[in-house]
Amino acid sequence: MKARMPSNRKGLPEDRRSTGESVPEKRTQARRGIHDPLGKTPARGREAAVAGWIILAMFAALLAYFVWFEAVGRESVLVNPLNNRTSNMEQTVVKGSIVSSDGVNLAVTQNAEDGSEYRYYPFPELFCHTIGYAPLGGAGLESSQKILMLTSHISVLEQLRNEFLHIKSPGDTLHVTLNDQLQQYCSDLLAGRNGAIIASDPKTGKILAMVSNPGFNPSTIEEDWSSLISSDNTSGNLINRGSQGLYPPGSTFKVITLLEYIRENPDTWQDFSYTCNGVFTYGDYAVSCHEGHAHGTVDIYEAMEQSCNGAFITMGMTLDPDKWEQLARDFGYNQKFDLDVASSQSSFSIGEDSSDWDFIQEAIGQGTTVATPLLNLCIYSAIANGGVMMKPYLVDYYTNADGREIRRTQPSVLLNCISKSDADLLVDFCTKVVSSGSGYQAAANWCQSAGKTGSAQFSSTAGLYHAWFVGFAPAEDPEIAVSVLVEQGGAGGEVAAPIAGSIFNKYNELKTAGLIGE
Repeated sequence: MKARMPSNRKGLPEDRRSTGESVPEKRTQARRGIHDPLGKTPARGREAAVAGWIILAMFAALLAYFVWFEAVGRESVLVNPLNNRTSNMEQTVVKGSIVSSDGVNLAVTQNAEDGSEYRYYPFPELFCHTIGYAPLGGAGLESSQKILMLTSHISVLEQLRNEFLHIKSPGDTLHVTLNDQLQQYCSDLLAGRNGAIIASDPKTGKILAMVSNPGFNPSTIEEDWSSLISSDNTSGNLINRGSQGLYPPGSTFKVITLLEYIRENPDTWQDFSYTCNGVFTYGDYAVSCHEGHAHGTVDIYEAMEQSCNGAFITMGMTLDPDKWEQLARDFGYNQKFDLDVASSQSSFSIGEDSSDWDFIQEAIGQGTTVATPLLNLCIYSAIANGGVMMKPYLVDYYTNADGREIRRTQPSVLLNCISKSDADLLVDFCTKVVSSGSGYQAAANWCQSAGKTGSAQFSSTAGLYHAWFVGFAPAEDPEIAVSVLVEQGGAGGEVAAPIAGSIFNKYNELKTAGLIGE
């Protein structure tokens, strides 16, 4: 008789007794990756898990990008000139106004009789180089800030309502740092003369006034365009001389020559002495002090006070060219900056292969050295601010149609130029220039001011000079810095310095009246 196979009490095979499922079902689940007989996740299960984590990581990265874009990146994309959203935005938003720091409208959108919109500028020429113009592709802040002024931050419900009713929403208002009254005052001081005046807060970089002559009327830019760009027009009306004009800095550059000499002679610079007979001679070269004035024997402080060319050429001839050029770069020469307005790059070049004549010229801010009035302002602002150069800016903040602040420019450091001890030393020199030297006419009636004059020769013809003064007030705790450049103005101490002194006093008058400053 054949032996009978053992069975459990339910009569099930052994494999079903241990698992509770049929053999075919177990095999089917294994093929599907549901169960691993060794207790491990099958290959397909691991692949699915990895894919899930990748998708989750991609989603998290996308979410992080959206958060970053809204917080940081959105504005840079909006203001990019390659952004094509402008035409669409103009159909739904009325471009916001531009308002001065003292609440005066500088550019507004108005409607013509046919219902079309146009930009109106209440002050012909006064703000033309900073505010710019909207037609013909635009320029100035009208161009660089266009999309932000075409952005509306009224409530979403109100925007939806306006869109439903085919009504344009009001764009955000741009508040600039320029003070209307100080701007007008600077313009009056420069009236009838080509040049530039810029005033700023050296501690923040906030530009309080920026005037360039000659100018143009942004309200009639389309009608005047042909004449403005004509080859017969040599006035350069469209150029912002303050940020784009390049001029030999003349004696205003001497602070850099002076500091480099002090650095290279740390133990003996105070012993410097030079006897000036009015003309410095070196071989076949001869350079006069201004109008041939003989300063006699001067120490290093008197050399700065009287702006003695011979003394500074003597210093410059001994300098290490690489260190000298690096110091100039530390102050912003040979660097390009991204600012609120178009700007040119100032330049200074000296090297081992430079000639004696190069050293002679560069030591006194002549030769190939050129600077914008804006960079000169930044240099002396950095000296006033303990060696720290703040980034100059015009865009202060934005508000929506309800007056709620949307965004504000935070002051930022442009360059850490020099140490505070070096800066304090230069402040001392610049103070003496005004208190007892060539810049005495830049004295303020409410505090001690400081700075440097410059009479920069721009032609081989004798007596043709651009007049400079760059400085700040008060010397011990500066609130305002000023850069004055009068083309073909003559002596800086006689022409530019009095303008700066007047601006210092006007600033204090406005501050006392609560019309400027914090």
